[in-house]
Amino acid sequence: MSSESFLKEVQAIGEKFLLKLQKLPKAEPVEIVSFSVVLLFIVTVLVLTIIACSCCCCSCCGCDGRPDPRRRKSQISPAAH
Repeated sequence: MSSESFLKEVQAIGEKFLLKLQKLPKAEPVEIVSFSVVLLFIVTVLVLTIIACSCCCCSCCGCDGRPDPRRRKSQISPAAH
């Protein structure tokens, strides 16, 4: 997918979203609730993604962005019975 077609697709989705927001005050309560649930789901996924990325980055690189030389990955071997 080229960047131009991707931008057109994003613009089309944005226009549909704005149209839905404009129609929302006149919508039925079921539509309002379903739209709110979908919006809450999207926001939750974005927030959890940001939290996961920030925790992963801080755990491996530290807060200053440089790798911690004291931290080494250890290999785990199976236990002999």
